[in-house]
Amino acid sequence: MSRLSALAAITLSLAGGTALYAQTARQDGDATPPPNARYLSQPLTREIFTADPSAHVFNGRIYVYPSHDIESGVPDDDLGTQYAMRDYRVLSMDRIGGKVTVHPVALDVKDVPWASKQMWAPDAAYKNGTYYLYFPARDPQGVFRIGVATSKSPTGPFKAEPEAIRGSFSMDPQVFTDSDGQSYMYFGGIWGGQLQRWATGSYDPNGGDTDLKQDDKPALSAKIARLDGTMKQFAEAPRDVQILDEAGKPILGGDHQRRFFEGSWTFKRGNTYYFTYSTGDTHMLAYATGTTPYGPFKFRGHFLKPVQGWTTHHSVTQVGGKWYLFYHDTQRSGKNYLRNVKVTPLTFNADGTIQMIDPFVR
Repeated sequence: MSRLSALAAITLSLAGGTALYAQTARQDGDATPPPNARYLSQPLTREIFTADPSAHVFNGRIYVYPSHDIESGVPDDDLGTQYAMRDYRVLSMDRIGGKVTVHPVALDVKDVPWASKQMWAPDAAYKNGTYYLYFPARDPQGVFRIGVATSKSPTGPFKAEPEAIRGSFSMDPQVFTDSDGQSYMYFGGIWGGQLQRWATGSYDPNGGDTDLKQDDKPALSAKIARLDGTMKQFAEAPRDVQILDEAGKPILGGDHQRRFFEGSWTFKRGNTYYFTYSTGDTHMLAYATGTTPYGPFKFRGHFLKPVQGWTTHHSVTQVGGKWYLFYHDTQRSGKNYLRNVKVTPLTFNADGTIQMIDPFVR
């Protein structure tokens, strides 16, 4: 399936100050909202296009580290060539629903010695007075690596390390810091994220453009690696993040409703670790739970229905004792590569399951 089929028609109108989602037609089998369904949430900013929001609370203020979408002029394809982002801009606000500040450029690809192009979904962390920005980009050979840059300010500017993190590959880094202070990086994504090309342990340029084409075998896994004390290198070799079904068996490659595609985000609630991710070509956000940062994680369900647009990428964070989901769609542009970030409350049931969110009010 090509991203070209993701949106066949988009019409935007305004009624009573609320943007309406008119009829869309997808050819990939996901649900199509009924005509005139309203968007559940509005974009955090209309100043620039943003996607892949990684949200954090630093010193009582909310900071969102998104991709900065730009007009690329590149046709859609399954490898994400149209996502030609070249820098990062940080968003911040003092409260959910408050005024959003769009800060100046935090990091530009021209200032990253090892990177050539495509500054995709980033994340950030803080330790001992330093803010760390983690980001994927292609190296001069076209291989995705993950880099790190530092600043004394949560909004940058950030200074990149001269080389990518040793042993890093693929995309979508997320750094989770546990209650004991130990930090871990989750990363990886199939298709354009190249995870399938690392299946043998080293990069194979002929490793395919989608997945392993082995529907009856365990699906490709996201990766996890503990960070060392510098927060700039792995303290161990990356290992698989295993997602198990209700019978304790690995989710299979052919199970596109449940298998990992991209967009890892892990958080801890009580003593439970939630590993959340996107199913990609089935356009859902899914989650699994475990008792350690490494898992294994038991699949629990989905918690966000398909949004307008092909990609689904998110973060989950606690603000003022309440949980929120940050996500994106294509409300403003109707184009898969010009997205806008949003936020909505996340609600848990008494048994720890997450209530389903519909991105539209039907």
